[in-house]
Amino acid sequence: MNSAEQVPGIVRWTLRLENATVLDRPVQALEPSIRNVFGIGTRASVLRGEWLGHAVHPVLTDVVLGTWTSASLLDLFGGPDSSAAAQRLVGTGLLAAGPTAWTGWAEWSAAGPREKRVGLVHAVTNGVAIGLYAASLLARRRGRHAAGVRRALAGAVVSGAGAYLGGHLSAARKVGSHDRAYDDAPAG
Repeated sequence: MNSAEQVPGIVRWTLRLENATVLDRPVQALEPSIRNVFGIGTRASVLRGEWLGHAVHPVLTDVVLGTWTSASLLDLFGGPDSSAAAQRLVGTGLLAAGPTAWTGWAEWSAAGPREKRVGLVHAVTNGVAIGLYAASLLARRRGRHAAGVRRALAGAVVSGAGAYLGGHLSAARKVGSHDRAYDDAPAG
């Protein structure tokens, strides 16, 4: 790489995260439980999307992020009449977050060490985002719409960071189940 081809700062940060061996201890502490609950047997096969031919996790993340993004758009541009719809969208995203996390843990259980390090930070980041959206829903239900909007917008920032890490895992590191037939298919 010549000097004109600078590696973007976020790429350098992500590569450092991949090699952050300080994360190995928490990864090793979580691995047995995650593997037992999400990583073996029929449950793991279903959660990884083997029945579909590819990972289910990215499909479900679209539901979560789509509903939360839609809520924020309504909050910012929909006016007061949109507050009930925004609240329902936040709640829908929270309902979808559980199954989305389960499919993510199933994929994580089959990943390599560097991917597990990034995946752990991805999961923790998403956990923080879920907490912010849950606080948003609670504030909205208590009639504190403006506080709910602020918490949702903070959740959007945090979930954006989590989405970046998830995109890195799926696009750059190819974490995600897929049918082997795709490996052997001729280019068309």
